[in-house]
Amino acid sequence: MYLGIDIGTSELKALIINEQGEIVASDHAILQVQRPHPHWAEQDPNTWWLACNQVVANLRQQAPDAWSAIKAIGLSGQMHGAVLLNEQGEVLRPCILWNDTRSAAECDWLQTHHPEMMRISANMIMPGFTAPKLRWVAQHEPEIFQRIAKVLLPKDYLRWRLSGRYVSEPSDAAGTLWLDVAQRDWSETLLAATGLSRAQMPELVEGSTISATILPQLASEWGLSSAVIIAGGGGDNATSAVGVGAVAPGDAFISLGTSGVIFVVNDRLQADPQSGVHAFCHALPGRWHQMSVMLSAASCLRWLCNLLSVTESQLMDEMAQLSDEQKQQAPIFLPYLSGERTPHNDPHASGSFFCLRHETQRAVLGYAVIEGVAFGLADGLAVLGDARQQIRQCSLTGGGARSTLWAQLIADVLALPIVTHPASASGALGAARLAWLADGGQEAEVCLKPPVQAHYQPDLSRSKVLQQRLTLFRALYAQQQQARKLLP
Repeated sequence: MYLGIDIGTSELKALIINEQGEIVASDHAILQVQRPHPHWAEQDPNTWWLACNQVVANLRQQAPDAWSAIKAIGLSGQMHGAVLLNEQGEVLRPCILWNDTRSAAECDWLQTHHPEMMRISANMIMPGFTAPKLRWVAQHEPEIFQRIAKVLLPKDYLRWRLSGRYVSEPSDAAGTLWLDVAQRDWSETLLAATGLSRAQMPELVEGSTISATILPQLASEWGLSSAVIIAGGGGDNATSAVGVGAVAPGDAFISLGTSGVIFVVNDRLQADPQSGVHAFCHALPGRWHQMSVMLSAASCLRWLCNLLSVTESQLMDEMAQLSDEQKQQAPIFLPYLSGERTPHNDPHASGSFFCLRHETQRAVLGYAVIEGVAFGLADGLAVLGDARQQIRQCSLTGGGARSTLWAQLIADVLALPIVTHPASASGALGAARLAWLADGGQEAEVCLKPPVQAHYQPDLSRSKVLQQRLTLFRALYAQQQQARKLLP
């Protein structure tokens, strides 16, 4: 048996698979994000560990025989978060998350003083990445910066709690702006740009290899063998790719979770940092990937439902009853509730509805939100360059994939066939598969594409109206940029 653990932004998920790749048990625990100031997003790393223990207890209860047969653990996690530890391994401050945009000024400083950062890291300097966060800490919390012994990414903090070892891997490390992505190794030049050194970084292994073994005391507490190994694992999108079998060049998927991602596998580094497209290492050796990333996707619908005091499933049901005419006359929604990455790299972008009326129903607002997210994905697809031409169809994963309405809308807007899979196709599944590979599994046997649950072909009859609305969507963002110049 193999255990996969995925630290997301809104929940920690874990599952157990057997040697046939079948899921035998799964569970999750809810996580909260703290936003003490505008542009801030933080979590206490200890809450991840508490959530992990809660999920472990539930899995042990669900499937005691499977639990005791676990041979390896794989880890997946939200990327870019800055977990800062002192010499004793104590957390120095809450983790600054991937969707925290406080470090915009630090990005400008790095761009001016260290232009080599984009060339070596293969990525645009954005507030979401880890390096600008550390520059911010150095500038605003120098007493904390001076005490930093290790900088860990979220899943690697969990690994440290599991094993007592400081280890990461290239897919997650690529999102720090400290990695030489072509060489899959830390760049001492880039680390020095933010006042850090290799000694403050975890060592690197590939995601499908052994990184550590579980601490004997913890193994005893959890009812596991002390011989259980821990795979390198991966960043959440790379492990999700392993979970949906996106492991060969040209394979692609869309993740519709808190953020929205279009992910394409490459057999070599294909970098275009000026476009805002991310070029990262895959969780499997010898492969890379490109991603367009929007900061707010399914979280936009969650935000609206919280405001309206309605469940997402209820609002989706109401949206399904809307006529084509109602959809065509719906407001236009800009989904920039946390700023935006691809293609704008604009931490100051904001969400908005255009063309509200007294008669606007909440279902129409809901439709506007999911359409706006689909338009944001279209902006990301437009800048993928040559990789865009390789995509023949996309798997759709994440919480938003449960909506047939949203899946069809994305197919219509992107003019791409979309397929969905059972809900098990996730970062946690990919993490479990990486654990299996670290235990000697063969990629051709382990990294299979999961069964297709549904196919969605683009509806060309809707294309003209959607393209008109997409044009307006883009014009409204440009107008917002101009309007912000008038603000003090």
